[in-house]
Amino acid sequence: MTEVKNTELSDRAVIFGLFEHSISYQEKKGYPTWRNYDRNAITKDIENKNQYKILIDSTIGIIFSVCYYDKIIWRHLDTGDSIYLHRIVVNPACKGQRLFEKILDWSIHHARQKGRNRICMDTWAANPTLINYYRGFGFTVVENFTTPDSPELPVHNRNLALTLLEYKIEKQ
Repeated sequence: MTEVKNTELSDRAVIFGLFEHSISYQEKKGYPTWRNYDRNAITKDIENKNQYKILIDSTIGIIFSVCYYDKIIWRHLDTGDSIYLHRIVVNPACKGQRLFEKILDWSIHHARQKGRNRICMDTWAANPTLINYYRGFGFTVVENFTTPDSPELPVHNRNLALTLLEYKIEKQ
């Protein structure tokens, strides 16, 4: 059984472990990776109820954060009609289970509840495998963009060459 729930402060050790494993895995594979990750930004996401987990039985299978505006990365493209997915990290024990599909299903429903008609996300521009993975779920490439070195961004999101992706939600 799978369910989507908000993460809790008591999940932080597991969440930080997932980030550390993800960084190590990406480095070993030669993929771009977060140079570091901002534990304070993650804690803030948890406290603000903006980070979610998908539980498989009682195991955290994947985590992701949601926000409702992203003026720094999406700039003029943030028109108030989107939700934004960030910091998606899968538990290595749950790889291959297409958990992103569950994130997308939840996000479509959540976006509709919020009156939004797009799901936006970004990923490393230098990782065509990951870009194509998201395209396989119906996301389209909007543009490439390098983030500024802004204190408004978590440390791990500064000066990154990104590909911006969007998923347009069909009207019901």
